[in-house]
Amino acid sequence: MASGDDFYSKDRPDNPALEEDRPRGGGPEDRPETGHRHVWVWWLIGAVVILILFFMFI
Repeated sequence: MASGDDFYSKDRPDNPALEEDRPRGGGPEDRPETGHRHVWVWWLIGAVVILILFFMFI
């Protein structure tokens, strides 16, 4: 059985500080271009529902 550093260095690449081949992303630069549009969609849906309820009970 390998001991100490030998065990862990056996499968390591020659240059373990290589760039990641599949970046995980998720930073501010990966934000969708829609911005806060989804917030306005929910506000619009809420306004339509309120108007429908308002006219139903007049």
